[in-house]
Amino acid sequence: MRAFSALTATLLCVAGCSSEPKSATVPLAAAPLTVRVAEVVVANGQDSVSGTGTVRFRRETQLGFNTGGRLQRLTVREGDRVVPGQPLAALDAVPVSAAMASAAAEARRADADLRRMRGLAANGWVTRARLESAEASAQAAAAAVRARGFDARYATITASTQGVVLRRLAEPGQMMAVGTPVVTLGETASGFVLRVPLPDSEVTRLTIGSTAEVRLPALSPAPIAARVQEIAARGDDRTGTFQVELALPSVPGLRSGLVGDTRIAARPTAAVHGFIVPASAIFAARADEGFVYVVTQGRVYARMVGVGAVSDAGISVTSGLRAGERVVTSGVDRLSEGASVKIATGA
Repeated sequence: MRAFSALTATLLCVAGCSSEPKSATVPLAAAPLTVRVAEVVVANGQDSVSGTGTVRFRRETQLGFNTGGRLQRLTVREGDRVVPGQPLAALDAVPVSAAMASAAAEARRADADLRRMRGLAANGWVTRARLESAEASAQAAAAAVRARGFDARYATITASTQGVVLRRLAEPGQMMAVGTPVVTLGETASGFVLRVPLPDSEVTRLTIGSTAEVRLPALSPAPIAARVQEIAARGDDRTGTFQVELALPSVPGLRSGLVGDTRIAARPTAAVHGFIVPASAIFAARADEGFVYVVTQGRVYARMVGVGAVSDAGISVTSGLRAGERVVTSGVDRLSEGASVKIATGA
């Protein structure tokens, strides 16, 4: 028994002494992050302004009555095409006719008084002042007849030109105040325009006649050639934007209310100098400064740059970069100073 115990102890010692210690875990170096880069290029001075607008007839006129009354007839609906002289709406003729008859009767009375006063004045029986008063009354009565005649003529709304009824704003039986719109008529002869609201910083770079491309997704993905026809002289008080009007060619399917995107050729701003980088390259931007990651020998280093105007080509960089340098344009939020990177294929 004593010999067996000694043998067991010897075997355990040998087994323990012969076992090798476990190797320590060695951390692997972080794999380079794959990023896309862009080369810093010199700004070429070409620029454009983009915006979204709505197609309208150039002239869309709201039509109403010159006098108040009950709407008796409204013979058109939205979308109806009309021709010059076509009746569109009419007021109840009874009040208008009564007002006309009253004015005519007053004019006859005033004219009779004037003739009598002239006869009496010729014989010296009335003063010059009374004759002048009668003359003034006759003139006022004649003017009232003309005014009532004007109201009677415009108690019926007729189309002054060929067009399309865009909106029907009232219904028969409704009491209409003076000048209240009844229908909105789009004049087809005026053509179509795209009206685009733009901020003042972009409007100042446009001129009448500037070329533009317009895309109307509801019609076709192909662009339509257009030009700047009108620029608002005053900005909207609520939005601060200026309305720019682009003349559109005659294209099948155009109608008021379509929404389109446009790109208008514009003069470059004074800030479009120096270099251009993609907008995704800039991070931690504030005021007119920001940062980019510049790639040097497989590593990235943050650099402060001066930030200028934003355009379709990218962001203007006024300082801090040199032409030909490469800046990271993807994954900047995952990078840190000196991080190792791998440039994506084709970047």
